[in-house]
Amino acid sequence: MNDMSDARSRMVDAHVAARGISDARVIDAMRATPRELFVDPGFEEFAYEDAPLPIGEGQTISQPYIVAVMVEAAAIRPGDRVLEVGAGSGYAAAVMGAIAEEVHAIERHPALARAARQRLEAAGRDNVTIHVGDGTLGWPEGAPYDAIVVSAGGPSVPNALKGQLAEGGRLVIPVGDVAGPEGQTLLRVVRTGADAFEEERLGAVRFVPLIGEEGWAATPALGGTRGRPSLPDAIAAAAEPLPDPEDPDFAAAFDRFGDRRVVLLGEATHGTSEFYRARAAITRRLIERHGFDLVAVEADWPDAAAVDRYVRHHAPRETEERAFRRFPRWMWRNLETDAFVRWLRAHNEGLADETRRAGFHGLDIYNLRASIAAVLSYLDEVDPEAARTARERYGCLTPWQRDPATYGRAVLSRGYRACEEAVVAQLQDLLKRRIDYAEKDGDRFLDAAQNARLIRSAERYYRAMYYGGPESWNLRDRHMFETLEHLLEARGPDAKAVVWAHNSHIGDARATEMGVLRDQLDLGQLCRERWGAEAALIGFGAHGGTVAAASDWDGEMEIKRVRPSLEGSFERACHDAGEARFLLDMARDPELRERLSEAMPERFIGVIYRPETERASHYVEAAPARQFDAWVWFDETRAVTPLGPEHAREGEADTYPFGL
Repeated sequence: MNDMSDARSRMVDAHVAARGISDARVIDAMRATPRELFVDPGFEEFAYEDAPLPIGEGQTISQPYIVAVMVEAAAIRPGDRVLEVGAGSGYAAAVMGAIAEEVHAIERHPALARAARQRLEAAGRDNVTIHVGDGTLGWPEGAPYDAIVVSAGGPSVPNALKGQLAEGGRLVIPVGDVAGPEGQTLLRVVRTGADAFEEERLGAVRFVPLIGEEGWAATPALGGTRGRPSLPDAIAAAAEPLPDPEDPDFAAAFDRFGDRRVVLLGEATHGTSEFYRARAAITRRLIERHGFDLVAVEADWPDAAAVDRYVRHHAPRETEERAFRRFPRWMWRNLETDAFVRWLRAHNEGLADETRRAGFHGLDIYNLRASIAAVLSYLDEVDPEAARTARERYGCLTPWQRDPATYGRAVLSRGYRACEEAVVAQLQDLLKRRIDYAEKDGDRFLDAAQNARLIRSAERYYRAMYYGGPESWNLRDRHMFETLEHLLEARGPDAKAVVWAHNSHIGDARATEMGVLRDQLDLGQLCRERWGAEAALIGFGAHGGTVAAASDWDGEMEIKRVRPSLEGSFERACHDAGEARFLLDMARDPELRERLSEAMPERFIGVIYRPETERASHYVEAAPARQFDAWVWFDETRAVTPLGPEHAREGEADTYPFGL
């Protein structure tokens, strides 16, 4: 099979069959329908992601799982005559055409109808006919239909469609206002007699509006109804305006979270100055006024450990490397982080009691090479015999220390699974010696033990990358959570942590398509499960501006223009609220919280930004009020400033972790 066929089979297995679709006809039809033919040029690589994709005219091709749900609910059988309302790209009609004898599909946008006809011809589906018209009125010329599938959400079930059902026919349709308090519900209507119908509710869904005579108006006031403000107006009413992050009053609004055990501060990108400066301001206040003593960041443990030694005035290691020299360097080697690190060192210098000095620690899993080196260096000092054993055990990983992702390929083909046993054994040996080692140097032991845990997690992580699915993501976020737990435990029962990480890690995954559709968990979800109301999850977002990002992994940093937020997204609603900066406390307005508990597109930009595929690459469906406890908004932002030779300070000590 070619690459797309392989991807199609994996998609059907993972996102259709494994998630409860049991109708063999539906599964076979989806295996036989090349979705890559039904997406816009440039989106082919995303064709088998379980996500909707843009197709023009403000419409999308539905995610494969939803197509499977609706086709299965319609119980389409060989010999059936089928009507689809909302043909869009033609993909769902093609799937149905692989089962039914004849399919009529209606599309109100002529340009989409033309494109759908071409795609269906390329796919060889000659039993599907595309019509242009008002789908809410059906297609009487082809009636009666054994099944009708509506791929858009209406205010109610159109009577015209009910009238075109054959007796025993099934109509599947989303009903409700997607922006309303109850959202949309998928209904199955079965005609049981000339004027008799039975309805069954199949669950909550989210579809574009069904426009037409028996649907919504062509230009609805999105998000608003009679007697209720639009979503942007509701956000504007609840928003608490914020000054610039450099203003001393900026962080005062976050005192409400000062009694929490863990405060997680997000970011919508890995390269936006406002996000770093805002997190720094909030963290300074939480440390100075509320007793927080840990800063844990989405960064490699060994690199962050070099910063930690600097800010807590500990001696550097003899062979100390400059921190954060690997891709993406700008994520932490920037002026914004540099300013915060210098502040943290100055703050700690004023504390005579070293145990009260705030630490700076990395939670992430990537730097396998440096972690192995840190464990071996420590063991060389405290237990040379254990160091010799560790070198033997880690030897199987050595070829991939500088490019650990390739280890995953070797695991699958060369039998390197024995490494997992070796690294686990090494961790167990290190922990058994905990009491003895801790008496010699407690801080050094914590560092070495965490590096050993990282090696174990990384071995599993890089292997899981080549299996696909949610496993590698879940391993990484579990590792970050367990690292946070170890840090708090080591600091004692009164320890309090501020976490800096991307929104995709600190928001509750259960409120996003990552959790609902992909079975992914994240750090924020695990913190809520562990600490409940003692954990505060605070997301950050922006509408436009510039960002530091690369086009590909290990690529050069570029200053890129961020596209204006997508129409219908959470970010667009925040932009339309009209405030330059604000804090949105999700507990402040119960009615708004209810509205924001429904899924909507939300933007995620990491170290890679591809504006040319913005919708597919950087938006996921999420329910903000269930995902976060609060939201910090910057309408216009600018990129971080990476550290360069021009920022070197005269007389700077060689031990400074960001030294050039």
